[in-house]
Amino acid sequence: MKMPKNIHTFIGCDNEYEESKTVIFSAPFDSTTSYRPGTRFAGAAIRSESYSIETYSPYQDKDLLDINVFDGGELELPFGNPVNALKMIEKYVSALLSDNKTSLMIGGEHLVTLGAVRSVAKKYPDLHIIQFDAHADLRDEYLGSELSHATVMRRCFDILGDDRIFQFGIRSGEKEEFVWAKKHTSLNKFNFSNLDGIIEKLQNVPVYLTIDLDVLDPSCFPGTGTPEAGGVSFLELLDAVTKIAGRLNIVALDINELSPPYDQSGASTSLTCKLLREILLLIG
Repeated sequence: MKMPKNIHTFIGCDNEYEESKTVIFSAPFDSTTSYRPGTRFAGAAIRSESYSIETYSPYQDKDLLDINVFDGGELELPFGNPVNALKMIEKYVSALLSDNKTSLMIGGEHLVTLGAVRSVAKKYPDLHIIQFDAHADLRDEYLGSELSHATVMRRCFDILGDDRIFQFGIRSGEKEEFVWAKKHTSLNKFNFSNLDGIIEKLQNVPVYLTIDLDVLDPSCFPGTGTPEAGGVSFLELLDAVTKIAGRLNIVALDINELSPPYDQSGASTSLTCKLLREILLLIG
């Protein structure tokens, strides 16, 4: 598939589509956000602020300039229409998968994950999901809607079924979500303490990694719509992502729920840029 080159790119990600193994793109959609909207601005902010960081990672002794990443820019999604927005995301990710690219989507609210998972699950029927998040996102409906950032993992469960979703960092949700999770998902509260065991379990299966950045503690990441006290640190998150990328078959992934307007210091956006750089180097 021929992809037009994006002019405004994440630092170091201005390679041609044909020569790139990894493709990043933004899904600027936040129409079901229940508390503080603004995640639609994340992709643009990340690209702009990425020039405040280096392409070189001292954590890995690697450089973005030594790998090929294509930045596909922002999808033009219909505001207020989650059904069509999800269809457009699904179509775009399907195009990437058909060209054997690794898809890295920048949200947007967490609901955008569903569009990508629909596509990836078609190519990989035995897909498993690892979710880093403060919230369970397992409600069957929220305010009368089955499509919401609060229901996204329940909708992913509808596609994958039992024992295919592994949740970490969860510290918020209705009691019914936690009760339901005991029967249907692997829900690990508060941190990544059981991650090594799950990694061993998921050897030789395709994995979709979804990172809701509110898994981080608000003290280091206030720029999100639904901050939850008691989260992990940047280094803890980076360590967890490094373990997964080094030992599992990640076929697609996303980072979501950065809301730049709620951190005027820019620190949350800068953190996201740094995490994105590390992930690109890990999978690239």
